[in-house]
Amino acid sequence: MSLFVDKAAVRVTSGRGGDGCVGFRQEKYVQHGGPWGGDGGKGGDVVFEATHDLQTLLDFQLRRNYEADDGQPGGQKNRSGRMGGDRVVRVPCGTVIRDAESGRVMVDLADPGDRWVAAQGGRGGRGNAAFATPVHRAPTHSEPGGPAITRELILELKLLADVGLVGLPNAGKSTLISAVSAARPKIADYPFTTLQPQLGVVRFEDGGTMILADIPGLIEGAHEGAGLGHAFLRHVERTRLLIHVLDLSGGMEGRDPLADWHTIEHELEAYSPELAARPRVAFLNKCDLPEARDQEARVREALETKGLVVVAGSAATRQGLLPLLDHLRKTLPTLPEPTRFLPEELPEKPVEAPFTIQKTREGYEVTGPTAERLLTNFDSENPETIHRFERGLKGSGIYDALRDLGVKDGDTVQVADLAFTWVD
Repeated sequence: MSLFVDKAAVRVTSGRGGDGCVGFRQEKYVQHGGPWGGDGGKGGDVVFEATHDLQTLLDFQLRRNYEADDGQPGGQKNRSGRMGGDRVVRVPCGTVIRDAESGRVMVDLADPGDRWVAAQGGRGGRGNAAFATPVHRAPTHSEPGGPAITRELILELKLLADVGLVGLPNAGKSTLISAVSAARPKIADYPFTTLQPQLGVVRFEDGGTMILADIPGLIEGAHEGAGLGHAFLRHVERTRLLIHVLDLSGGMEGRDPLADWHTIEHELEAYSPELAARPRVAFLNKCDLPEARDQEARVREALETKGLVVVAGSAATRQGLLPLLDHLRKTLPTLPEPTRFLPEELPEKPVEAPFTIQKTREGYEVTGPTAERLLTNFDSENPETIHRFERGLKGSGIYDALRDLGVKDGDTVQVADLAFTWVD
């Protein structure tokens, strides 16, 4: 049996965009050869895809970094660079992906074929041929490729099942799921036999099916992470109905079944009130044992007064299983579909000013996204990029804003990382 892992942290990095090319036609018999530099290729995306072929996140414990390919630079003769290959990362159906920093849900890949682009590749930079105009026929500049994107993510596997079995250790959940389905979990008479969730498929005579999840035994304090509480409770979040399995015999410790009931109910409520409101059925297990017979009437009456459906029987002898399955078969079609975890919206960020200007001892300092964008592909040795920078100062409003603040010849103006002397 493979190790069951249901949570993992990964880092994904998209591909960088390829740089645009600067080139000119130079054939012997072509006069006035124009710009011929091609565009760079787009960087590859990192894409998550859900599949039924995986049942655990074990692979992501062994490998945490996933990178897409970079786009290739453009070439002469208007040749575009090759696009970077995408990295498709396959995950089990039921995987919820969260942003590691904020903890917010990004996507729920519940069904096979569901896909999500986790990191988009950088755009390809334009070659100098893209900047040619009837007036400016020989541009000598190109664009760099867009940067790669790196994200830290948390993967959580939440099993997809119609019915979840909950109860204290040794209540008989593993025996019950093996009795009604093809699942064959390890069964023995000691606490925490089941250390990982088990899925079983129940097939009805009319061709219908139902998926059951055997959730490892919960203990008091599970909602706070006691034992493996959070890891176990995660897998009942998608279920449409819960079967609370109670050991009427009291187990090895001679427990009171009603006290067991209240313990599990408290853990469900503390972990998620929505989960605690999920429809449930009480299965009073091990009724074939002598020590359980005196408990059945008392426990049944107490639970039925709470409005619960109560079925008594024995998973070991299959007593009571037909009434239990019949009730599930009739009830499930009336219940909502399994829970989908919707992406959580980020709080709105204040709109950042395109640029800000601050008076300094030396002159003026211009910062902000517009200022940084003006320096994209700036080359102090290339008159063409200097001219583009000057036009950008005027077109963005920075030029007029500096004039309004009283800038004069000889003042030092710093735009992002570039400092120059102002000449009006």
